[in-house]
Amino acid sequence: MSMKRKYHHGALKEALIEAALELLAEGGPAALSLSEAAKRVGVTAAAPYRHFASRDELLNEVARRGFLSFAAALEKGWDEGRPDAATAMWRMSAAYLAFARAEPGLYAAMFGSAASLAAEASADAADHALEILWRSVVAFLQLRGVSAQGARKLALQVWALAHGVAMLAVSGHLDAAKGLDPDPVLDTAIRNLMEAAVRRAESAAGPR
Repeated sequence: MSMKRKYHHGALKEALIEAALELLAEGGPAALSLSEAAKRVGVTAAAPYRHFASRDELLNEVARRGFLSFAAALEKGWDEGRPDAATAMWRMSAAYLAFARAEPGLYAAMFGSAASLAAEASADAADHALEILWRSVVAFLQLRGVSAQGARKLALQVWALAHGVAMLAVSGHLDAAKGLDPDPVLDTAIRNLMEAAVRRAESAAGPR
């Protein structure tokens, strides 16, 4: 079904966002413009400006919605830390990677620039996703009986690992068909990171 047939009077904003998602899925952030979104919807090139002052404003709204879906995927993977924080963290890391691989264009738009992350439209949603990572790190350290001091910095390291593996996967550098499955790569990297953090915390605490 074409975007033009999907459009109904009074629903232009939603139709433009849907068109933007299609463009991102097909060609990534470089494919997105207000004029292309308008063409998909079947309106004039001037019509999108009723709702979005610029391409960046449309991109920020799409990123906001992306981060909401992303956070929901992480929350589902985390599942309130059941049955334990370690198992839940490994499951959540798999959910992170699965989201990026399922929505590569949207994922690239979400993390494509610091400006998108800081934009008012998407900042709160992005912060919520990072907060889920932080909570999982705190729970893991508590499970292992060590101090959770520095957990936010550790959560950023988890994010950096997950993002790096995700980008390598969506760009085709890590591909299970080539014997380079990104899932165990990410799982092992995060396990090693967390175990190293536990050892540092135990060393800092001294003999019990």
